[in-house]
Amino acid sequence: MFKKQILPAAAAMLLTFSASAAVDHYTIDPSHTYPSFQAAHIGGISFWRGKFDKTSGTVTLDRAAKSGSINITVDTTSIDFGLEKMNEHARSPELFDTAKFPTAVYKSTKIKFDGETPVEVEGEFTLHGVTKPLTLKVNAFKCIISPFTKKEVCGADVSADLDRSDYGISYGLPQPIPTGKVTLAIQVEANKDDKPGPQN
Repeated sequence: MFKKQILPAAAAMLLTFSASAAVDHYTIDPSHTYPSFQAAHIGGISFWRGKFDKTSGTVTLDRAAKSGSINITVDTTSIDFGLEKMNEHARSPELFDTAKFPTAVYKSTKIKFDGETPVEVEGEFTLHGVTKPLTLKVNAFKCIISPFTKKEVCGADVSADLDRSDYGISYGLPQPIPTGKVTLAIQVEANKDDKPGPQN
């Protein structure tokens, strides 16, 4: 009688453990993650290219179930064009207004896989106080054992297009700047966690 009761319970616990073990948790490596972008300059005669120097967040992947989640926060005050005068203008109320909106946040709603590899992320992007759907294309994704930490680290090249005017950043539009289109190019690396949740 005892065996009949305990064996199903043990089996259920084993199944629960196996399911949770299949979920991998990662923490964004801020020293190897730099969201960058390009946008048209006056009259579209050239493109300004910039990046953000401070990013944090987490990634969860369940390769077997082909699901997961991404939660990324970008410090907009860390914007860097390589020209301090432009950085100051970008932080001003005419553009990102970083005093009022110091962060931009991306939260996934769905991750699409090709086999065990994520290839597209659907989610919501909050910028300048406005939240809009945004799909990220995963152009490359790879995981290795780091030669430095001896732990798993994953990296990806990600891209997306958005119109900054959709987020209330309309300085210079429609003239002298012809379009509010911004192309994102994001390099990201994340270290596998020893345990789920934020790492110290």
